[in-house]
Amino acid sequence: MAVKLKALADPVRLRLFSAIASHAGGEACVCDISAGLEVSQPTVSHHLKVLRDAGLLTSERRASWVYYAVVPEALASLSVLLGAATDTVGVPA
Repeated sequence: MAVKLKALADPVRLRLFSAIASHAGGEACVCDISAGLEVSQPTVSHHLKVLRDAGLLTSERRASWVYYAVVPEALASLSVLLGAATDTVGVPA
């Protein structure tokens, strides 16, 4: 779990992860999620690789584009962890 949290600790990776998770159909092309980020395309690719290596995303190449999707089990385990963390400090989950 520490690897997943470390991957999400970077603001750019958190924005990418959130954009993919909230994208219609549960997956997004890199062209759909990189708009508005103040980083270069190679940097976006690096951040997406870190999220894949952490087990948070899957990727699939279709022609010349790569589509990313959130790993449902990873999202569920993060939800449980964060829900449990908020319960311990007295904040409703």
